[in-house]
Amino acid sequence: MADAEDVRRLALSLPQVVEIDSDGFDFRVGNKGFVWSYPERLPGKPRVIRTDIAVLYVGDEAEKQALTLGEPDLFFSPPSYEGLPLVMVHLPKVTVDRLTELVTDAWRMRAPADLES
Repeated sequence: MADAEDVRRLALSLPQVVEIDSDGFDFRVGNKGFVWSYPERLPGKPRVIRTDIAVLYVGDEAEKQALTLGEPDLFFSPPSYEGLPLVMVHLPKVTVDRLTELVTDAWRMRAPADLES
């Protein structure tokens, strides 16, 4: 199964990706985020950066719903992310092959149109 180092390796293998300094991982292309560590916020507790959960850009609500409803053990989206085209994925539950697909798709949706993969 996958971990934060797999996310880092996959993201940095894509063109023009930069890693933003953070307590976990945070990757951007064309100054747009496409995958980062989940900043968990529980009521009455300080924010915790979860490197075992990745936030992925998915493009639209339909894709978000397809993932969270179709595979609820793997994907979720907390109420604070309502209306945002983002899903969280439990890294220990996802294969590296599937993570590769997810990270690459997120990168493609955020990369500048003239950028070749």
